[in-house]
Amino acid sequence: MDALSKPSSPAGQLGFTFEEAKTPQRRIWKVGELAAELRSEVERVFSDMWIEGEISDLRPAASGHVYFTLKDESAQLSVVLFRRQALLLRFRPEDGLHILLRGKLSVYEQRGQMQIVAEHLEPMGTGSLQLAFEQVKRQLQREGLFDSERKKALPSFPRCVGIVTSPSGAVIRDFVNVVSRRHAALQVLVYPALVQGESAATEVAAGIAWFNRTQEVDMIVLARGGGSLEDLAPFNSESLARAIAASKLPVVSAIETDFTIADFVADLRAPTPSAAAELITTGQHRIEERLEQLTQRLDRATRYALMQAREHYAQLSAPAAFARMRDNLNLRQQRLDELSFRMEAAWRGQLLAAAQRLQHLTSSALRYDMSHRILLVRERFDALTARLLRAYITLANSRRAGFEALEKQLLSLSPLGVLNRGYAVVYDESGALMRNAAGAKPGQLLSARLAHGTIQSRVVKTFSE
Repeated sequence: MDALSKPSSPAGQLGFTFEEAKTPQRRIWKVGELAAELRSEVERVFSDMWIEGEISDLRPAASGHVYFTLKDESAQLSVVLFRRQALLLRFRPEDGLHILLRGKLSVYEQRGQMQIVAEHLEPMGTGSLQLAFEQVKRQLQREGLFDSERKKALPSFPRCVGIVTSPSGAVIRDFVNVVSRRHAALQVLVYPALVQGESAATEVAAGIAWFNRTQEVDMIVLARGGGSLEDLAPFNSESLARAIAASKLPVVSAIETDFTIADFVADLRAPTPSAAAELITTGQHRIEERLEQLTQRLDRATRYALMQAREHYAQLSAPAAFARMRDNLNLRQQRLDELSFRMEAAWRGQLLAAAQRLQHLTSSALRYDMSHRILLVRERFDALTARLLRAYITLANSRRAGFEALEKQLLSLSPLGVLNRGYAVVYDESGALMRNAAGAKPGQLLSARLAHGTIQSRVVKTFSE
């Protein structure tokens, strides 16, 4: 029985035993699972890359994210720069800009599209700060923020100057020293702010806004010492430039460097804070110098006049001098009386003219009395109302007469009008109109339509005319 049992494996003709081939088991992927697996594998292999290419099809979104295409001569890839990384850029991405990008390769599962998630961008050939400087400069120049027509004039004699700078640096000491030496009465109000670092532009702009809001100063000075392009980056920012342009008070840029964006937008540029102090005190310093010169001239002229008076007095006797003084005093008194008479006459003339003017205005006011004008308008309104009523009655009568005439004409043409005169309309049994008596047959049933109602009758006999 065991020898005849079926072997577990098929045997060939030669007695060899072969195992059955196993069918491979298929794995079925969902699209989302496959896309997620691809994304995980791609991000694992290409997690940190540097890529060189040219920006095209730049699309900034309202969310702050930036989308663009990175391409070269042979290929292109989609790139997304999320808002957090975009805020850290020191320049503005533009179409056609050649850049070096650092990021990772990923897959956008919703579209099944490969894309680069950028972490950092650098312009090729020039530094990011210099590129940002040129971009902001071109943008603001196109908007006219550098035009000389919009720049405000500085006050010649300011009473109080507001300065936005670091309160602990040498800049504020140099500025105050020059001001106290050239214009001691000028007050200086300091708004402490950082002038270096990421928050410096925001703090300097806040200082400008505070001085404009309080209105305690006549002008604003932005002061900073020299430094590298990295150190001066806050004064090249677009936000600070727009804050300077929006200021209602004149703004002086006093930054020790070649040029910054703040220098172009400000109403006046000074090469150093000390030079700014000299510029804003120029008017007062010139006045003081001029007063000093005039004081010296007046002192010399007074001494010379006193010397001449002493010499002249020494040549005159006392009685003659007193007589001449008395005569001069009498002449001055006479002149004073004459001016008093003229002033009194002028006052009387002005009072008379004022009285006549008042009388004229009173007459004009009575002539243009509003109650009288309202009465005239009311009378005119009543007259127009009466005319309108008469015209309406005339028109209504005319229309009524025309309507009655048309009604009579219509009644005269109506078939009912003919029937009212004693006529009748006769129809046969089929409802056809009878026009000839010869068409009627004896015993035939006829209908006659009168003016009021209908009668039926049978034909007894017909007569032909």
